[in-house]
Amino acid sequence: MPPETPLLDTVGSPLDTRDLTIPQLKQLADELRAETIDAVSQTGGHLGAGLGVVELTVALHHVYETPKDILIWDVGHQAYPHKILTGRRDRIRTLRQGGGLSGFTKRSESDYDPFGAAHAATSISAALGFAAARDAKGQDNKVVAVIGDGSMSAGMAYEAMNNACETTKQLTVILNDNDMSIAPPVGGMSAYFARLVSGGGYQSLRNLGKAVARALPKRLQEAARKAEEYARGMVTGGTLFEELGFYYVGPIDGHDMDALVNVLRNARKIEDRPVLVHVVTQKGKGYGPAENAADKYHGVVKFDVITGQQAKPVQAGPPGYTKVYAQELIKHAENDPKIVAITAAMPSGTGLDMFGARFPERTFDVGIAEQHAVTFAAGLAADGMKPFCTIYSTFLQRGYDQVVHDVAIQNLPVRFAIDRAGLVGADGATHAGSFDIGFLGALPGMVVMGPSDEAELAQAVATAVAIDDRPSAFRYPRGEGTGAQIPLLAAPFEIGKGRIVREGTAVAILSFGTRLGEALKAADQLAARGLSATVADARFAKPLDMDMILRLTREHEALITVEEGSVGGFGAFVLHALAEHGALDRGLKVRTLTLPDIFQDHDKPDAMYALAGLDADGIVRTALSALGVDNASAKGRRA
Repeated sequence: MPPETPLLDTVGSPLDTRDLTIPQLKQLADELRAETIDAVSQTGGHLGAGLGVVELTVALHHVYETPKDILIWDVGHQAYPHKILTGRRDRIRTLRQGGGLSGFTKRSESDYDPFGAAHAATSISAALGFAAARDAKGQDNKVVAVIGDGSMSAGMAYEAMNNACETTKQLTVILNDNDMSIAPPVGGMSAYFARLVSGGGYQSLRNLGKAVARALPKRLQEAARKAEEYARGMVTGGTLFEELGFYYVGPIDGHDMDALVNVLRNARKIEDRPVLVHVVTQKGKGYGPAENAADKYHGVVKFDVITGQQAKPVQAGPPGYTKVYAQELIKHAENDPKIVAITAAMPSGTGLDMFGARFPERTFDVGIAEQHAVTFAAGLAADGMKPFCTIYSTFLQRGYDQVVHDVAIQNLPVRFAIDRAGLVGADGATHAGSFDIGFLGALPGMVVMGPSDEAELAQAVATAVAIDDRPSAFRYPRGEGTGAQIPLLAAPFEIGKGRIVREGTAVAILSFGTRLGEALKAADQLAARGLSATVADARFAKPLDMDMILRLTREHEALITVEEGSVGGFGAFVLHALAEHGALDRGLKVRTLTLPDIFQDHDKPDAMYALAGLDADGIVRTALSALGVDNASAKGRRA
């Protein structure tokens, strides 16, 4: 039964909040929180972060004239309440479903989403761009960035703040401090000081002091400025941000509507330098099960609102690839004290929470800092350790310069364990692992593996442990494995060698990664049409098994490559190698099946792979087309 929301029912857009009183805004926040909980209970998604910013969301849209005033949310999973208030309430229960609302902010979705966000620490840089554009055009709208939920551990945020005061005089950054432990206890006195230092009276006095100081010698001007900043820093704790050029206000209780509205009104009027408002919130606020959970219900599946009990699969399937990776790494680490593991703020998502429980002194969570993670791993490798840099494919993109410069050029044996390879379902394009095959395979000396099931993943881990003279990587998808039997301790692959899984004659299907199961299904369907197919598991995108690949080209009329990656990856490497060997000169028919050259919207993974043509039916269609066979019947074709 949906919650009762009489005041929220009257809010069609933020404009409807502008004349509300503080008590009404508090009521609106309570109803918005209830609506968010009810919606996510039906769709699953990110819950805790959004619950923590309900009051802040209401206050921001009440004080600022959105969408004229620009409001940018860092890591858009905080923005579910924002979506409800900005005309998308009628679609909020389509969140993360095929054809429904994105789980992150998205420019194409609403004018109230001026900038898409799903990777952390982009908001201040983007907001600074909006502010500079506004200044260049002579406009007077306000620009606000809301950053938090761990994003302040990323260097990009500080790069932007370091540049802010040189770029614009009007920018507001809201630091949503919900788990960083950088704030002292927040209470009435703190809120009082925040209002005081952001208010017009203090600003007037401060401006008068600055005018007087301008008559002093430059050395004394600078001393006066620092004295005023440090005096405020002693009360508020914001000296770091002051040194970066921001006017610091806070910390304030992010659930105190009266304090929020008053401080934001004051901050909106400050136009002589960028402002940082430090807001302390509680992740999962207002929903008992979330408040009491260790992860504050950061990400949830569908759940019962009353009990908080999350839905469980009807029947447990095979272990997920992430779990298999962690278990295999632990096995090897038991015997090799040089093995260490690195994650960038995703210990549970990458399975390294399991590794960390067993080897806490050999586990490093560096925060949302992928660039640092990669170079840190390079330093470990340079001094003889065996680092496993474990990062989602989509996030490894952020550390690519370091992969090239600090790892590959120096030929250091960093092992990249790449989780979430391929499509990721409800998280959509921003989190899809589409590009790592291409960008890693382009690097001289890099070994790139794509295990086809969990047993092969165990062998890929063993292979990476054994490779000690160059960098290596292995990629694996989100979700469950196939149920393959994993040996007690897997043996390494022979570097650059694939395997023939099924022998045939008409067409060869060469799979890289976990589409192998679909390739085998496609072979069955082709056999039913009278066409015999060979199915091969490449195992390596680099180095390629050229002996196997050239055999496939000699013995078959057509070759189809299959991969869970973008154009420019495994298929491109195979085509390039075939051209170099002259294998395309004899009329060989080659087709490369990749992810489509678009950013695919979120949906169920099976639907996404079907759209991409990377399921069995898609492989069959491609094979029949390559062979020039009518899709309706292939009987009589050579078998």
